[in-house]
Amino acid sequence: MEDIIKLQRATVDEHIRAENAKEWDAVYDTFIQNQTSFYDVIPLGTRFAGISGVKDFYTVIHAAFPDFQITVSGEYDTPGCSIREVTIRGTHVGEYCGIAGSGNSFVFEIACFFIFGTGTNSGKVLAERIYFDNEILLRQLRGETGMPTRIGLAEISHPDISIKN
Repeated sequence: MEDIIKLQRATVDEHIRAENAKEWDAVYDTFIQNQTSFYDVIPLGTRFAGISGVKDFYTVIHAAFPDFQITVSGEYDTPGCSIREVTIRGTHVGEYCGIAGSGNSFVFEIACFFIFGTGTNSGKVLAERIYFDNEILLRQLRGETGMPTRIGLAEISHPDISIKN
């Protein structure tokens, strides 16, 4: 069991490292390379099916937020599933949920569930499923001010990191 969790943690670490570096082939390589893999964006009620759908998800997100960066603030692992609490920050450059690129910066928190395959695929991501408050993100993209944006998990977990609203 410890070996499986160690393998999962290494895969998730590589996945997030590659996302931050925008090394898309390395991100895709963390997934099972067939039509069983998928990416779920729960607040949008959207599933990107198959490895081609996973690639489509990242194409859309990178176009909207090309400089996004991920900071992990919590890590939880059980055989078959790794969960990461993360803070994402960046700049809104391209269309997202009908809002044209605004140039506004954003910061919001996400819970990411990495569901792993079995057998020979136990070290590969079958699915990533993300949960977040989309309205918090949309309000920032629209340039609204004076509203709470997040609870600051990155600052709580990593007091040496400074993320501004």
